[in-house]
Amino acid sequence: MLLSSAISFHSPSTQLFSITSTYSLASPPPTATSNRRTRWTSKSIIAFSASENQKFTHGHDTRESASDIVRRFYEGINGRNLEAVENLIADNCVYEDLIFPRPFVGRQAILEFFEKFIDSISSDLQFVIDDISTEDCSAVGVTWHLEWNGKPFPFSKGCSFYRLKMENTTRQIIYGRDSVEPAIKPGDTALGAIRAVTWLLQQFPQLADRML
Repeated sequence: MLLSSAISFHSPSTQLFSITSTYSLASPPPTATSNRRTRWTSKSIIAFSASENQKFTHGHDTRESASDIVRRFYEGINGRNLEAVENLIADNCVYEDLIFPRPFVGRQAILEFFEKFIDSISSDLQFVIDDISTEDCSAVGVTWHLEWNGKPFPFSKGCSFYRLKMENTTRQIIYGRDSVEPAIKPGDTALGAIRAVTWLLQQFPQLADRML
Protein backbone atom coordinates (compact mmCIF):
# COMPACT_ATOMS: atom_id res chain seq x y z
CA MET A 1 0.00 0.00 0.00
CA LEU A 2 1.37 3.45 -0.95
CA LEU A 3 0.41 6.84 0.45
CA SER A 4 1.88 10.08 -0.81
CA SER A 5 1.76 13.77 0.09
CA ALA A 6 3.22 16.87 -1.51
CA ILE A 7 4.08 20.32 -0.18
CA SER A 8 5.12 23.16 -2.48
CA PHE A 9 6.53 26.57 -1.63
CA HIS A 10 6.05 29.31 -4.21
CA SER A 11 7.08 32.87 -4.91
CA PRO A 12 4.79 34.99 -7.09
CA SER A 13 6.87 34.19 -10.16
CA THR A 14 8.24 30.72 -9.57
CA GLN A 15 8.16 27.68 -7.40
CA LEU A 16 10.90 27.89 -4.79
CA PHE A 17 10.91 24.22 -3.80
CA SER A 18 8.62 21.27 -3.36
CA ILE A 19 8.62 18.29 -1.05
CA THR A 20 6.99 15.05 -2.07
CA SER A 21 6.77 12.25 0.46
CA THR A 22 5.81 8.68 -0.37
CA TYR A 23 4.94 6.24 2.39
CA SER A 24 5.02 2.48 1.88
CA LEU A 25 3.00 0.26 4.18
CA ALA A 26 4.55 -3.14 4.27
CA SER A 27 2.75 -6.03 5.96
CA PRO A 28 3.66 -9.72 6.33
CA PRO A 29 2.01 -12.40 4.20
CA PRO A 30 -1.52 -13.20 5.49
CA THR A 31 -1.13 -16.13 7.85
CA ALA A 32 -3.25 -17.13 10.86
CA THR A 33 -0.30 -17.07 13.28
CA SER A 34 1.50 -13.93 12.15
CA ASN A 35 2.06 -11.33 14.94
CA ARG A 36 4.52 -9.16 13.01
CA ARG A 37 3.86 -5.42 13.12
CA THR A 38 3.37 -3.40 10.00
CA ARG A 39 6.25 -1.19 8.95
CA TRP A 40 6.16 2.33 7.52
CA THR A 41 8.95 3.46 5.25
CA SER A 42 9.15 6.92 3.76
CA LYS A 43 11.06 8.65 1.01
CA SER A 44 11.13 12.43 0.52
CA ILE A 45 12.07 14.13 -2.72
CA ILE A 46 12.99 17.83 -2.52
CA ALA A 47 13.25 19.80 -5.74
CA PHE A 48 14.63 23.33 -5.76
CA SER A 49 14.23 26.11 -8.27
CA ALA A 50 15.08 29.79 -8.01
CA SER A 51 14.81 33.05 -9.90
CA GLU A 52 16.32 36.53 -9.61
CA ASN A 53 14.70 38.93 -7.16
CA GLN A 54 12.52 36.36 -5.41
CA LYS A 55 9.72 37.53 -3.17
CA PHE A 56 9.29 35.50 -0.01
CA THR A 57 5.82 34.64 1.19
CA HIS A 58 4.97 34.02 4.81
CA GLY A 59 1.27 33.39 5.20
CA HIS A 60 -0.37 36.24 3.30
CA ASP A 61 2.54 38.67 3.73
CA THR A 62 4.70 39.15 0.62
CA ARG A 63 7.94 41.05 1.14
CA GLU A 64 9.98 42.52 -1.69
CA SER A 65 13.66 41.66 -1.83
CA ALA A 66 16.30 44.33 -1.29
CA SER A 67 17.16 44.35 -5.00
CA ASP A 68 13.46 44.85 -5.85
CA ILE A 69 13.40 47.97 -3.67
CA VAL A 70 16.51 49.38 -5.36
CA ARG A 71 15.10 48.65 -8.82
CA ARG A 72 11.92 50.52 -7.88
CA PHE A 73 14.06 53.41 -6.66
CA TYR A 74 15.70 53.75 -10.10
CA GLU A 75 12.35 53.33 -11.85
CA GLY A 76 10.91 56.18 -9.77
CA ILE A 77 13.82 58.50 -10.61
CA ASN A 78 13.59 57.62 -14.31
CA GLY A 79 9.84 58.22 -14.22
CA ARG A 80 10.33 61.50 -12.32
CA ASN A 81 7.94 60.14 -9.72
CA LEU A 82 9.23 61.18 -6.31
CA GLU A 83 6.01 60.09 -4.63
CA ALA A 84 6.85 56.50 -5.60
CA VAL A 85 10.40 56.95 -4.26
CA GLU A 86 9.44 58.57 -0.94
CA ASN A 87 8.33 55.42 0.87
CA LEU A 88 11.44 53.54 -0.26
CA ILE A 89 13.66 55.88 1.79
CA ALA A 90 13.91 55.65 5.58
CA ASP A 91 13.28 58.79 7.66
CA ASN A 92 16.89 58.87 8.88
CA CYS A 93 18.55 57.74 5.64
CA VAL A 94 22.03 59.06 4.80
CA TYR A 95 22.81 59.47 1.08
CA GLU A 96 26.31 60.22 -0.19
CA ASP A 97 26.94 61.43 -3.73
CA LEU A 98 30.72 61.71 -3.87
CA ILE A 99 30.72 64.75 -6.16
CA PHE A 100 29.16 66.74 -3.28
CA PRO A 101 31.18 67.79 -0.21
CA ARG A 102 28.64 66.55 2.36
CA PRO A 103 26.06 63.75 2.50
CA PHE A 104 22.33 64.36 2.41
CA VAL A 105 20.79 63.38 5.73
CA GLY A 106 17.12 62.52 6.18
CA ARG A 107 14.37 61.61 3.74
CA GLN A 108 13.31 65.20 3.11
CA ALA A 109 16.83 66.40 2.24
CA ILE A 110 17.31 63.43 -0.10
CA LEU A 111 14.01 64.06 -1.88
CA GLU A 112 14.91 67.74 -2.32
CA PHE A 113 18.23 66.72 -3.85
CA PHE A 114 16.57 64.38 -6.33
CA GLU A 115 13.96 67.00 -7.15
CA LYS A 116 16.75 69.38 -8.15
CA PHE A 117 18.45 66.58 -10.07
CA ILE A 118 15.27 65.74 -12.01
CA ASP A 119 14.58 69.42 -12.75
CA SER A 120 18.10 69.93 -14.09
CA ILE A 121 18.08 67.11 -16.67
CA SER A 122 15.86 66.04 -19.55
CA SER A 123 13.49 63.09 -19.20
CA ASP A 124 15.33 61.65 -22.23
CA LEU A 125 18.30 60.94 -19.92
CA GLN A 126 17.67 57.66 -18.10
CA PHE A 127 19.50 55.41 -15.65
CA VAL A 128 20.19 51.91 -17.01
CA ILE A 129 21.20 49.18 -14.58
CA ASP A 130 24.12 47.10 -15.89
CA ASP A 131 24.31 44.69 -12.97
CA ILE A 132 22.76 44.38 -9.51
CA SER A 133 23.45 42.04 -6.61
CA THR A 134 20.51 39.95 -5.46
CA GLU A 135 21.76 37.56 -2.79
CA ASP A 136 21.84 39.81 0.31
CA CYS A 137 18.59 40.84 2.00
CA SER A 138 20.03 44.05 3.48
CA ALA A 139 22.76 45.27 1.09
CA VAL A 140 22.71 45.85 -2.67
CA GLY A 141 25.44 46.84 -5.10
CA VAL A 142 24.61 48.33 -8.51
CA THR A 143 26.60 49.26 -11.59
CA TRP A 144 24.83 51.60 -14.01
CA HIS A 145 25.16 54.14 -16.79
CA LEU A 146 23.05 56.90 -18.32
CA GLU A 147 21.48 56.76 -21.76
CA TRP A 148 20.07 59.52 -23.95
CA ASN A 149 17.20 58.16 -26.02
CA GLY A 150 18.70 54.69 -25.82
CA LYS A 151 22.28 55.73 -26.56
CA PRO A 152 25.06 55.65 -23.92
CA PHE A 153 25.80 59.10 -22.52
CA PRO A 154 29.52 60.04 -22.21
CA PHE A 155 31.19 59.96 -18.79
CA SER A 156 28.06 58.57 -17.14
CA LYS A 157 29.13 55.21 -15.73
CA GLY A 158 28.72 54.77 -12.00
CA CYS A 159 28.38 52.33 -9.15
CA SER A 160 26.21 52.60 -6.08
CA PHE A 161 25.83 50.81 -2.77
CA TYR A 162 22.66 50.64 -0.71
CA ARG A 163 21.96 49.33 2.76
CA LEU A 164 18.38 48.52 3.71
CA LYS A 165 16.49 47.73 6.91
CA MET A 166 13.10 46.29 7.74
CA GLU A 167 10.54 48.88 8.83
CA ASN A 168 7.44 47.03 10.01
CA THR A 169 6.94 44.63 7.07
CA THR A 170 8.73 46.57 4.32
CA ARG A 171 12.36 47.24 3.45
CA GLN A 172 13.62 50.80 3.20
CA ILE A 173 16.92 52.32 2.10
CA ILE A 174 18.84 53.47 5.19
CA TYR A 175 22.12 54.35 3.45
CA GLY A 176 23.26 55.02 -0.10
CA ARG A 177 26.50 56.00 -1.82
CA ASP A 178 27.04 56.99 -5.47
CA SER A 179 30.42 56.99 -7.17
CA VAL A 180 30.36 58.47 -10.68
CA GLU A 181 32.86 58.22 -13.54
CA PRO A 182 34.99 61.39 -13.63
CA ALA A 183 34.96 63.55 -16.74
CA ILE A 184 38.71 64.13 -16.34
CA LYS A 185 40.74 60.92 -16.02
CA PRO A 186 44.27 61.56 -14.76
CA GLY A 187 45.42 57.94 -15.17
CA ASP A 188 49.02 57.41 -14.03
CA THR A 189 49.18 61.01 -12.81
CA ALA A 190 46.81 60.07 -9.98
CA LEU A 191 49.15 57.25 -8.92
CA GLY A 192 52.06 59.68 -8.87
CA ALA A 193 50.11 62.10 -6.69
CA ILE A 194 49.18 59.33 -4.24
CA ARG A 195 52.81 58.22 -4.10
CA ALA A 196 53.98 61.77 -3.36
CA VAL A 197 51.43 62.30 -0.59
CA THR A 198 52.21 59.00 1.13
CA TRP A 199 55.97 59.80 0.97
CA LEU A 200 55.30 63.16 2.68
CA LEU A 201 53.25 61.49 5.42
CA GLN A 202 56.01 58.95 6.02
CA GLN A 203 58.66 61.66 6.26
CA PHE A 204 56.54 64.05 8.33
CA PRO A 205 54.00 62.03 10.38
CA GLN A 206 52.75 65.21 12.10
CA LEU A 207 51.26 66.31 8.77
CA ALA A 208 48.72 63.49 8.98
CA ASP A 209 46.96 65.26 11.87
CA ARG A 210 46.55 68.37 9.73
CA MET A 211 45.80 66.81 6.36
CA LEU A 212 43.68 63.79 7.24
